[in-house]
Amino acid sequence: MISREEFKNIAGKGIWTQNSSIAQILGLCPLLAVTTNAVNGVMLSLATILVMAISNLAVSALRNFIPHEIRIPVFILIVAALVTVVDLLFNANLHELYLVLGIFIPLIVTNCIVLARVEAFAAKNEPAHSTTDGIAMGVGLTLVLAVLGAMREIVGSGTLFSGIEMIFPGTEGLTLFGDNYPGFLVAILPPGAFIALGFLIAGRNWIEARKQARARANPPASGAPQASVEPSAPAEAA
Repeated sequence: MISREEFKNIAGKGIWTQNSSIAQILGLCPLLAVTTNAVNGVMLSLATILVMAISNLAVSALRNFIPHEIRIPVFILIVAALVTVVDLLFNANLHELYLVLGIFIPLIVTNCIVLARVEAFAAKNEPAHSTTDGIAMGVGLTLVLAVLGAMREIVGSGTLFSGIEMIFPGTEGLTLFGDNYPGFLVAILPPGAFIALGFLIAGRNWIEARKQARARANPPASGAPQASVEPSAPAEAA
């Protein structure tokens, strides 16, 4: 079982301190290519969450039976099997969205975010910790893709949740600036993706800098009792 403190530690790393997109800067290909709107970004990241959680669980459960010399091919085989299942589910149940996301669902197999967590965390920790880590990393990715997609969609097209009818028939996205909004083409092109991601990374770095500045400006008072030591985190590669 996983304790509350361990859960908070793993979740905090996955969602914020080690966020794969704005802290580690991994997996930029789908991050920048798919987020032309919020719906595409969120749905791809939800598929990634499912793959990461189950692959982390599988690798953690089998880690003592996988020879070290062939671990990477075995990890890729496990991830590929799960991605195939997700790809078929999207094709069967969300066919229009499947056509929009295209090759980026199968490319989850080679996504360095998935392989990095399998190698760095799941292969060294218990199944409960590994599953939590996979979900937390996926949630962090989802938040970034949702915000990035919404930013680009609003600025580029003047809409929000465009394409949601592919998931929930009978619904439609929001038109924020009226039908006469000319749009801003750069926002939905690759340069706009890099610019928007740069703003998100800068925002995170600014928040972290402010936190560190406050910590330096308000050091613990001399003689004050020390804060309790946080329980050690599960093993993870540097």
